[in-house]
Amino acid sequence: MTSLSIEVNGRPIDAEVEPRQSLADFLREELLLTGTHLGCEHGVCGACTVLVDGAPARSCIAFPVMLEGSKITTIEGLIDDPVMLELRAAFTREHALQCGFCTPGMLVMARDIVLRRPGLDEAAIRHELAGNLCRCTGYAGIVMAIQQVAAARANEAPVVTRGALTPPPSYASPLTLPVAPSRAVAPSPAPVNTPAEAIEAAPPVPELLRNPVEITEEFDVAAPRPTVWALFQDPARVIACLPGAQLTEPSDGNMIRAKMVVKLGPMQAAFGGLGVIVTDPAAWSGTIHGRGVDEKSATRVQARLIYRLEEQGENLTRVRVDVAYVLQGPLAQMSRGAIARDLAARLTATFAANLDRALQGGEVVAEAAPLDAGGLFLAMLKGWLARLFGRRGA
Repeated sequence: MTSLSIEVNGRPIDAEVEPRQSLADFLREELLLTGTHLGCEHGVCGACTVLVDGAPARSCIAFPVMLEGSKITTIEGLIDDPVMLELRAAFTREHALQCGFCTPGMLVMARDIVLRRPGLDEAAIRHELAGNLCRCTGYAGIVMAIQQVAAARANEAPVVTRGALTPPPSYASPLTLPVAPSRAVAPSPAPVNTPAEAIEAAPPVPELLRNPVEITEEFDVAAPRPTVWALFQDPARVIACLPGAQLTEPSDGNMIRAKMVVKLGPMQAAFGGLGVIVTDPAAWSGTIHGRGVDEKSATRVQARLIYRLEEQGENLTRVRVDVAYVLQGPLAQMSRGAIARDLAARLTATFAANLDRALQGGEVVAEAAPLDAGGLFLAMLKGWLARLFGRRGA
Protein backbone atom coordinates (compact mmCIF):
# COMPACT_ATOMS: atom_id res chain seq x y z
CA MET A 1 0.00 0.00 0.00
CA THR A 2 1.10 3.56 -0.72
CA SER A 3 0.15 6.72 1.15
CA LEU A 4 -1.68 9.29 -0.96
CA SER A 5 -2.71 12.91 -0.44
CA ILE A 6 -4.97 14.43 -3.09
CA GLU A 7 -7.93 16.76 -3.31
CA VAL A 8 -11.25 15.44 -4.62
CA ASN A 9 -14.05 17.89 -5.33
CA GLY A 10 -12.39 20.44 -3.05
CA ARG A 11 -11.98 18.01 -0.14
CA PRO A 12 -8.50 16.90 1.05
CA ILE A 13 -8.15 13.11 0.95
CA ASP A 14 -5.46 11.07 2.70
CA ALA A 15 -5.60 7.37 1.92
CA GLU A 16 -3.64 4.15 1.47
CA VAL A 17 -3.94 2.78 -2.07
CA GLU A 18 -2.67 -0.15 -4.06
CA PRO A 19 -0.22 0.96 -6.80
CA ARG A 20 -2.29 -0.79 -9.46
CA GLN A 21 -5.69 0.59 -8.39
CA SER A 22 -7.19 2.85 -11.04
CA LEU A 23 -8.49 6.31 -10.25
CA ALA A 24 -11.97 5.24 -11.38
CA ASP A 25 -12.05 2.35 -8.91
CA PHE A 26 -10.68 4.58 -6.14
CA LEU A 27 -13.39 7.17 -6.75
CA ARG A 28 -16.22 4.67 -7.00
CA GLU A 29 -15.24 2.10 -4.37
CA GLU A 30 -13.35 4.14 -1.79
CA LEU A 31 -15.09 7.53 -2.02
CA LEU A 32 -18.48 6.26 -3.30
CA LEU A 33 -18.50 8.83 -6.12
CA THR A 34 -20.41 6.60 -8.51
CA GLY A 35 -21.25 9.38 -10.96
CA THR A 36 -18.01 8.40 -12.71
CA HIS A 37 -19.06 5.48 -14.91
CA LEU A 38 -16.86 2.61 -16.07
CA GLY A 39 -17.33 1.42 -19.65
CA CYS A 40 -14.50 -0.11 -21.64
CA GLU A 41 -11.85 0.21 -18.87
CA HIS A 42 -9.24 0.65 -21.62
CA GLY A 43 -9.35 4.45 -22.03
CA VAL A 44 -11.41 4.27 -25.23
CA CYS A 45 -15.05 5.18 -24.52
CA GLY A 46 -14.68 8.30 -22.34
CA ALA A 47 -17.48 7.36 -19.91
CA CYS A 48 -15.08 7.69 -16.95
CA THR A 49 -13.80 11.17 -17.84
CA VAL A 50 -12.97 13.39 -14.86
CA LEU A 51 -10.85 16.52 -14.41
CA VAL A 52 -7.29 16.12 -13.16
CA ASP A 53 -5.83 19.51 -12.28
CA GLY A 54 -8.48 21.07 -14.50
CA ALA A 55 -7.87 18.94 -17.61
CA PRO A 56 -10.07 16.02 -18.78
CA ALA A 57 -8.55 12.59 -18.16
CA ARG A 58 -9.67 8.96 -18.43
CA SER A 59 -9.90 7.79 -14.84
CA CYS A 60 -9.85 4.11 -15.82
CA ILE A 61 -6.23 4.43 -17.04
CA ALA A 62 -5.09 7.01 -14.48
CA PHE A 63 -3.64 5.82 -11.18
CA PRO A 64 -3.86 7.59 -7.81
CA VAL A 65 -0.25 6.68 -6.94
CA MET A 66 0.87 8.92 -9.82
CA LEU A 67 -1.41 11.81 -8.82
CA GLU A 68 0.08 12.85 -5.48
CA GLY A 69 -0.98 16.44 -4.76
CA SER A 70 -3.38 16.61 -7.72
CA LYS A 71 -6.85 18.11 -7.68
CA ILE A 72 -9.54 15.75 -8.97
CA THR A 73 -13.00 16.95 -9.96
CA THR A 74 -15.78 14.47 -10.73
CA ILE A 75 -19.27 15.11 -12.10
CA GLU A 76 -20.48 15.41 -8.47
CA GLY A 77 -18.03 18.25 -7.89
CA LEU A 78 -19.54 20.26 -10.75
CA ILE A 79 -23.13 20.23 -9.55
CA ASP A 80 -23.16 24.00 -8.90
CA ASP A 81 -20.69 24.95 -11.64
CA PRO A 82 -22.23 27.73 -13.80
CA VAL A 83 -21.08 26.22 -17.09
CA MET A 84 -22.31 22.78 -16.06
CA LEU A 85 -25.70 24.24 -15.18
CA GLU A 86 -25.95 25.69 -18.70
CA LEU A 87 -24.91 22.37 -20.23
CA ARG A 88 -27.35 20.32 -18.17
CA ALA A 89 -30.18 22.62 -19.19
CA ALA A 90 -29.14 22.39 -22.86
CA PHE A 91 -28.83 18.59 -22.67
CA THR A 92 -32.36 18.41 -21.24
CA ARG A 93 -33.73 20.83 -23.79
CA GLU A 94 -32.19 18.98 -26.76
CA HIS A 95 -32.89 15.45 -25.44
CA ALA A 96 -29.13 14.82 -25.47
CA LEU A 97 -29.27 11.61 -23.47
CA GLN A 98 -31.02 8.29 -23.73
CA CYS A 99 -29.75 5.61 -21.33
CA GLY A 100 -27.54 8.21 -19.60
CA PHE A 101 -24.53 5.93 -19.12
CA CYS A 102 -22.14 8.10 -21.15
CA THR A 103 -23.64 11.40 -19.94
CA PRO A 104 -21.32 12.19 -16.98
CA GLY A 105 -18.22 11.83 -19.16
CA MET A 106 -19.92 13.73 -21.99
CA LEU A 107 -20.77 16.63 -19.68
CA VAL A 108 -17.26 16.84 -18.22
CA MET A 109 -15.75 16.89 -21.69
CA ALA A 110 -18.39 19.31 -22.98
CA ARG A 111 -17.53 21.76 -20.19
CA ASP A 112 -13.86 21.62 -21.17
CA ILE A 113 -14.77 22.24 -24.83
CA VAL A 114 -16.91 25.34 -24.26
CA LEU A 115 -14.39 26.84 -21.83
CA ARG A 116 -11.40 26.29 -24.13
CA ARG A 117 -13.06 27.07 -27.45
CA PRO A 118 -16.27 29.11 -27.08
CA GLY A 119 -18.18 29.73 -30.28
CA LEU A 120 -17.17 26.48 -32.00
CA ASP A 121 -19.25 25.26 -34.92
CA GLU A 122 -20.79 21.80 -35.17
CA ALA A 123 -17.92 20.16 -37.08
CA ALA A 124 -15.28 21.38 -34.62
CA ILE A 125 -17.37 20.15 -31.67
CA ARG A 126 -17.57 16.70 -33.27
CA HIS A 127 -13.77 16.69 -33.55
CA GLU A 128 -13.32 17.68 -29.92
CA LEU A 129 -15.90 15.16 -28.70
CA ALA A 130 -14.59 12.24 -30.76
CA GLY A 131 -13.08 10.55 -27.69
CA ASN A 132 -16.47 10.16 -25.97
CA LEU A 133 -18.69 7.39 -27.29
CA CYS A 134 -22.49 7.28 -26.99
CA ARG A 135 -23.86 3.73 -27.02
CA CYS A 136 -27.32 5.03 -27.96
CA THR A 137 -25.97 7.06 -30.94
CA GLY A 138 -27.50 10.23 -29.54
CA TYR A 139 -24.80 12.52 -30.94
CA ALA A 140 -27.12 14.98 -32.73
CA GLY A 141 -28.70 16.26 -29.52
CA ILE A 142 -25.38 16.23 -27.68
CA VAL A 143 -23.58 18.26 -30.33
CA MET A 144 -26.47 20.68 -30.64
CA ALA A 145 -26.58 21.26 -26.87
CA ILE A 146 -22.85 21.92 -26.68
CA GLN A 147 -22.99 24.26 -29.67
CA GLN A 148 -25.73 26.33 -28.06
CA VAL A 149 -23.75 26.78 -24.85
CA ALA A 150 -20.53 27.47 -26.76
CA ALA A 151 -22.31 30.11 -28.85
CA ALA A 152 -23.89 31.71 -25.81
CA ARG A 153 -20.52 31.94 -24.05
CA ALA A 154 -19.08 33.66 -27.11
CA ASN A 155 -21.88 36.25 -26.87
CA GLU A 156 -23.43 34.91 -30.03
CA ALA A 157 -27.07 33.98 -30.36
CA PRO A 158 -27.45 30.25 -31.11
CA VAL A 159 -28.63 29.69 -34.65
CA VAL A 160 -28.68 25.89 -34.67
CA THR A 161 -31.99 24.19 -35.30
CA ARG A 162 -32.78 20.50 -35.31
CA GLY A 163 -31.97 18.94 -38.66
CA ALA A 164 -29.20 21.44 -39.41
CA LEU A 165 -26.36 19.12 -38.46
CA THR A 166 -24.14 17.77 -41.22
CA PRO A 167 -22.16 14.51 -41.29
CA PRO A 168 -18.63 14.75 -39.85
CA PRO A 169 -15.80 15.03 -42.41
CA SER A 170 -13.93 11.91 -43.48
CA TYR A 171 -10.15 11.52 -43.35
CA ALA A 172 -9.30 9.17 -46.16
CA SER A 173 -5.77 10.49 -46.71
CA PRO A 174 -3.03 10.93 -44.08
CA LEU A 175 -2.24 14.31 -45.69
CA THR A 176 -5.81 15.62 -45.78
CA LEU A 177 -6.15 17.19 -42.37
CA PRO A 178 -8.88 19.84 -42.33
CA VAL A 179 -9.27 21.99 -39.23
CA ALA A 180 -12.86 22.84 -38.54
CA PRO A 181 -13.46 26.58 -39.03
CA SER A 182 -14.43 28.78 -36.09
CA ARG A 183 -14.23 32.44 -35.24
CA ALA A 184 -10.49 32.18 -34.47
CA VAL A 185 -9.31 29.25 -36.56
CA ALA A 186 -9.08 29.33 -40.34
CA PRO A 187 -9.66 26.18 -42.44
CA SER A 188 -6.52 24.19 -43.20
CA PRO A 189 -5.18 24.72 -46.72
CA ALA A 190 -5.28 21.88 -49.21
CA PRO A 191 -2.29 19.47 -49.27
CA VAL A 192 0.66 20.94 -51.12
CA ASN A 193 3.85 19.51 -52.54
CA THR A 194 6.49 22.23 -52.69
CA PRO A 195 8.63 23.00 -49.62
CA ALA A 196 7.71 26.69 -49.53
CA GLU A 197 3.97 25.93 -49.67
CA ALA A 198 4.33 23.12 -47.15
CA ILE A 199 5.98 25.44 -44.65
CA GLU A 200 3.19 27.96 -45.16
CA ALA A 201 0.63 25.20 -44.67
CA ALA A 202 2.11 24.17 -41.33
CA PRO A 203 2.38 27.25 -39.09
CA PRO A 204 3.46 26.88 -35.45
CA VAL A 205 0.89 24.89 -33.49
CA PRO A 206 -0.05 27.64 -30.99
CA GLU A 207 -1.10 29.85 -33.93
CA LEU A 208 -3.08 27.05 -35.55
CA LEU A 209 -5.00 25.60 -32.60
CA ARG A 210 -5.56 26.73 -29.05
CA ASN A 211 -4.04 25.07 -25.99
CA PRO A 212 -1.45 22.71 -27.44
CA VAL A 213 0.40 20.30 -25.16
CA GLU A 214 3.88 21.73 -24.70
CA ILE A 215 6.83 19.64 -23.52
CA THR A 216 10.52 20.49 -23.15
CA GLU A 217 13.22 17.85 -22.82
CA GLU A 218 17.01 17.99 -22.96
CA PHE A 219 19.85 15.49 -22.88
CA ASP A 220 23.62 15.35 -23.42
CA VAL A 221 25.37 13.52 -26.25
CA ALA A 222 29.05 12.55 -26.03
CA ALA A 223 30.08 14.07 -29.37
CA PRO A 224 31.21 17.47 -30.71
CA ARG A 225 28.45 19.84 -31.75
CA PRO A 226 29.37 19.78 -35.49
CA THR A 227 29.13 15.97 -35.48
CA VAL A 228 25.70 16.03 -33.83
CA TRP A 229 24.58 18.77 -36.22
CA ALA A 230 25.62 16.70 -39.22
CA LEU A 231 23.52 13.76 -38.02
CA PHE A 232 20.48 16.00 -37.52
CA GLN A 233 20.72 17.05 -41.18
CA ASP A 234 20.13 13.42 -42.23
CA PRO A 235 16.39 12.73 -41.65
CA ALA A 236 16.78 8.99 -42.24
CA ARG A 237 19.35 8.65 -39.44
CA VAL A 238 17.35 10.81 -37.02
CA ILE A 239 14.08 8.96 -37.62
CA ALA A 240 15.84 5.62 -37.20
CA CYS A 241 16.61 6.68 -33.63
CA LEU A 242 12.96 7.30 -32.76
CA PRO A 243 11.06 4.32 -31.30
CA GLY A 244 8.49 3.05 -33.77
CA ALA A 245 9.27 5.64 -36.47
CA GLN A 246 10.34 5.12 -40.05
CA LEU A 247 10.40 6.99 -43.36
CA THR A 248 7.68 5.92 -45.79
CA GLU A 249 9.46 7.60 -48.72
CA PRO A 250 13.03 8.82 -49.24
CA SER A 251 13.39 12.36 -47.89
CA ASP A 252 13.08 15.11 -50.50
CA GLY A 253 15.18 18.06 -49.39
CA ASN A 254 13.49 19.55 -46.34
CA MET A 255 10.32 17.48 -46.72
CA ILE A 256 9.80 14.05 -45.16
CA ARG A 257 7.00 11.54 -45.20
CA ALA A 258 7.05 9.17 -42.27
CA LYS A 259 4.94 7.08 -39.91
CA MET A 260 5.15 6.33 -36.20
CA VAL A 261 3.55 3.37 -34.45
CA VAL A 262 2.35 3.83 -30.86
CA LYS A 263 0.80 1.05 -28.77
CA LEU A 264 -1.69 2.28 -26.16
CA GLY A 265 -2.66 -0.77 -24.15
CA PRO A 266 -4.92 -2.87 -26.41
CA MET A 267 -4.88 -0.22 -29.14
CA GLN A 268 -2.24 0.49 -31.74
CA ALA A 269 -2.10 3.75 -33.65
CA ALA A 270 0.02 4.28 -36.76
CA PHE A 271 0.32 7.98 -37.51
CA GLY A 272 1.35 8.72 -41.07
CA GLY A 273 1.91 12.15 -42.53
CA LEU A 274 4.13 14.94 -43.76
CA GLY A 275 6.94 16.87 -42.07
CA VAL A 276 8.76 20.02 -43.15
CA ILE A 277 12.22 20.81 -41.77
CA VAL A 278 13.56 24.37 -41.51
CA THR A 279 17.13 24.77 -40.22
CA ASP A 280 19.06 27.73 -38.83
CA PRO A 281 22.78 26.81 -38.99
CA ALA A 282 23.85 30.09 -37.40
CA ALA A 283 21.84 29.26 -34.27
CA TRP A 284 22.55 25.50 -34.41
CA SER A 285 18.80 24.90 -34.39
CA GLY A 286 16.02 23.52 -36.53
CA THR A 287 12.24 23.37 -36.61
CA ILE A 288 10.06 20.52 -37.82
CA HIS A 289 6.40 21.19 -38.63
CA GLY A 290 4.37 18.01 -38.95
CA ARG A 291 0.85 16.75 -39.39
CA GLY A 292 -0.50 13.23 -39.65
CA VAL A 293 -3.44 10.93 -39.01
CA ASP A 294 -4.11 7.42 -37.76
CA GLU A 295 -6.51 6.04 -40.36
CA LYS A 296 -8.05 3.42 -38.05
CA SER A 297 -9.19 5.84 -35.34
CA ALA A 298 -9.17 9.05 -37.46
CA THR A 299 -7.13 10.65 -34.66
CA ARG A 300 -5.18 13.57 -36.11
CA VAL A 301 -1.99 15.18 -34.85
CA GLN A 302 -0.43 18.53 -35.66
CA ALA A 303 2.92 19.35 -34.11
CA ARG A 304 5.93 21.61 -34.04
CA LEU A 305 9.34 20.47 -32.79
CA ILE A 306 12.27 22.83 -32.24
CA TYR A 307 15.71 21.46 -31.47
CA ARG A 308 18.79 23.39 -30.35
CA LEU A 309 22.36 22.17 -29.97
CA GLU A 310 24.40 23.74 -27.17
CA GLU A 311 28.12 23.13 -26.82
CA GLN A 312 29.00 21.89 -23.34
CA GLY A 313 32.63 20.98 -24.00
CA GLU A 314 34.93 19.73 -26.70
CA ASN A 315 33.17 16.37 -26.93
CA LEU A 316 29.84 17.07 -25.26
CA THR A 317 26.68 18.54 -26.81
CA ARG A 318 23.39 19.30 -25.09
CA VAL A 319 20.28 18.73 -27.20
CA ARG A 320 17.23 20.73 -26.18
CA VAL A 321 13.88 19.77 -27.70
CA ASP A 322 10.68 21.85 -27.43
CA VAL A 323 7.53 20.15 -28.67
CA ALA A 324 4.03 21.58 -29.06
CA TYR A 325 1.28 19.32 -30.38
CA VAL A 326 -2.47 18.93 -30.63
CA LEU A 327 -4.33 15.61 -30.92
CA GLN A 328 -7.89 15.56 -32.23
CA GLY A 329 -10.00 12.42 -32.22
CA PRO A 330 -10.59 9.33 -30.08
CA LEU A 331 -7.04 9.31 -28.65
CA ALA A 332 -6.98 13.03 -27.86
CA GLN A 333 -7.63 12.79 -24.12
CA MET A 334 -4.67 10.47 -23.65
CA SER A 335 -2.33 13.29 -24.63
CA ARG A 336 -2.95 15.39 -21.55
CA GLY A 337 -1.57 15.44 -18.03
CA ALA A 338 1.39 13.96 -16.21
CA ILE A 339 1.22 10.58 -17.96
CA ALA A 340 1.76 12.19 -21.38
CA ARG A 341 4.74 14.12 -20.06
CA ASP A 342 6.28 11.04 -18.44
CA LEU A 343 5.82 9.14 -21.70
CA ALA A 344 7.56 11.97 -23.54
CA ALA A 345 10.46 11.80 -21.10
CA ARG A 346 10.84 8.03 -21.65
CA LEU A 347 10.65 8.48 -25.41
CA THR A 348 13.34 11.17 -25.22
CA ALA A 349 15.58 8.91 -23.13
CA THR A 350 15.27 6.12 -25.71
CA PHE A 351 15.96 8.57 -28.55
CA ALA A 352 19.04 9.91 -26.74
CA ALA A 353 20.45 6.40 -26.21
CA ASN A 354 19.88 5.51 -29.87
CA LEU A 355 21.47 8.81 -30.94
CA ASP A 356 24.56 8.06 -28.88
CA ARG A 357 24.87 4.63 -30.49
CA ALA A 358 24.44 6.10 -33.97
CA LEU A 359 27.20 8.66 -33.35
CA GLN A 360 29.61 6.17 -31.84
CA GLY A 361 29.18 3.58 -34.58
CA GLY A 362 28.84 5.98 -37.48
CA GLU A 363 25.98 3.86 -38.82
CA VAL A 364 22.24 4.29 -38.73
CA VAL A 365 20.89 2.20 -35.86
CA ALA A 366 18.35 -0.52 -36.57
CA GLU A 367 14.72 0.55 -36.52
CA ALA A 368 13.60 0.90 -32.93
CA ALA A 369 10.66 -1.06 -31.55
CA PRO A 370 7.26 0.67 -31.43
CA LEU A 371 6.63 2.89 -28.44
CA ASP A 372 4.53 0.77 -26.06
CA ALA A 373 2.62 2.88 -23.56
CA GLY A 374 1.97 -0.20 -21.41
CA GLY A 375 5.66 -1.02 -21.04
CA LEU A 376 6.55 2.62 -20.49
CA PHE A 377 3.87 2.92 -17.83
CA LEU A 378 5.48 0.13 -15.81
CA ALA A 379 8.82 1.88 -16.09
CA MET A 380 7.20 5.16 -15.04
CA LEU A 381 5.59 3.50 -12.03
CA LYS A 382 8.88 1.97 -10.93
CA GLY A 383 10.59 5.34 -11.30
CA TRP A 384 7.86 7.10 -9.32
CA LEU A 385 8.04 4.56 -6.48
CA ALA A 386 11.83 4.79 -6.43
CA ARG A 387 11.63 8.59 -6.12
CA LEU A 388 8.94 8.32 -3.44
CA PHE A 389 10.85 5.91 -1.23
CA GLY A 390 14.07 7.75 -1.94
CA ARG A 391 12.56 10.94 -0.53
CA ARG A 392 11.25 9.14 2.53
CA GLY A 393 14.60 7.57 3.22
CA ALA A 394 16.44 10.88 2.89
